[in-house]
Amino acid sequence: MKQGKTLRILHVGCGNMSHAWLDAALTLPDVHIVGLVDIFEEAAQQKALAYGLQEVFIGTDLNAALDQTMPDIVFDCTVPEAHYAVTLAALKHGCHVLGEKPLADSMEHAREMVAAAQAAHRLFAVIQNRRYDANIRRLSRFLRSNALGTLTTLNSDFYIGAHFGGFRDHMHHVLLLDMAIHTFDAARLLAQADPISVYCQEWNPVGSWYDQDASAIAIFEMSNGIRYTYRGSWCAEGLPTTWEADWRIIGQHGSVLWDGGTQMRAQVVARREGFISPYQELTIAPAHARDSIDGHAGIIRDFIACVRNGSIPETMCTDNIKSLAMVFGAIESAETGKPVAIRL
Repeated sequence: MKQGKTLRILHVGCGNMSHAWLDAALTLPDVHIVGLVDIFEEAAQQKALAYGLQEVFIGTDLNAALDQTMPDIVFDCTVPEAHYAVTLAALKHGCHVLGEKPLADSMEHAREMVAAAQAAHRLFAVIQNRRYDANIRRLSRFLRSNALGTLTTLNSDFYIGAHFGGFRDHMHHVLLLDMAIHTFDAARLLAQADPISVYCQEWNPVGSWYDQDASAIAIFEMSNGIRYTYRGSWCAEGLPTTWEADWRIIGQHGSVLWDGGTQMRAQVVARREGFISPYQELTIAPAHARDSIDGHAGIIRDFIACVRNGSIPETMCTDNIKSLAMVFGAIESAETGKPVAIRL
C-alpha cells in the first residue's frame, strides 16, 4: 500500500472497550474513521459525539456501512459471538481486520475465519494486548538470551477475587474462556513453543459468587518437550497475583521468577558440585524503550504499519489461533475428564 495514503477505518462495536481503540486510532497520522456500527444505534451516536466524529456513517447495518464507506480496515470491537460474522463480512468486502480477543467463539469458526483471510489476501489479527506489556517483553528477551539454557518447564499462578457482576457471573467456563487466553498466550510467547495436548480440571469452590466453574488447573504439553502448568481462580480472596499471573520458568541451568509486574529474579548454577549446586544471581537487563509497546495502542499502531508496509503482525490470526486452541482444548478436557490433543 502506498505510504502516506489515508487509511479508512470502520469501527464496529461501540461498547466500553471501544474507547481504547478510538483513543489510539485518532492519534495516528493519515487515518480516518469513516463509520461507527453497533447493534444499538444510540451507542454509535454517543461515541461519535464523544469523539467529535462528524459526517461519518452511524448505524446498525454492517453490510450497508461497508458498502457506503468503502473502508480499508475494519476494527471489530464486538462481543465474541459476533466476531465470526463481522470478520467474514469485512473480508468479503476486501478489508483488513483487527479484532478483539478471543479470535472466535469456537475453533470451527476460527478455522473458517483464518481460511477466509488467507483466501482474501488480507491481514486479520487479534488484540492480544497483554503480550505487548513492557515487562513480559523484557522477560522474553532474557529467556531468548539462553541464560537459563534450554527451557523445560513453565508454571503460572493466577489468583484474583474478581467481583464483576453482570454477565460474567453466569458464564460457563468463565475463567478459561474470558481470561486464561491472556496467560496461555503469554506462555507461548515466553516458551517460544506451541501446544500439543492438555489435561484440565475445572470446579467452583465453596463460597463462589459465580454460577459456573471459576477455578481451573491445566497441564499442557508444549513443543520442544516443554511442560506448562496453569493454576487459576477468579474467586480467590486474599494475596492476589497480578493480572499477568505469577511465574516460575525453569531451564537446564537455572530458573527465573516473575511476579507479572516489575519484579524478576534469576539464578543459575555456579558450579555443579555437592548435593545441591551453589547458585549465582543473574542480572536481568532493564526494559528497552522499544519494549513499551503499550497494549491496545501499540498493537493498533503495529497493525496500521503492517497494512502500509505489507509485513505480518505479531498477533496474526494464523499464530493467535494457537492460543485460542489452548483455551478450547482445556475446556474440552475439563468437560470430558480426559487429556485431549490440541487441534488447530
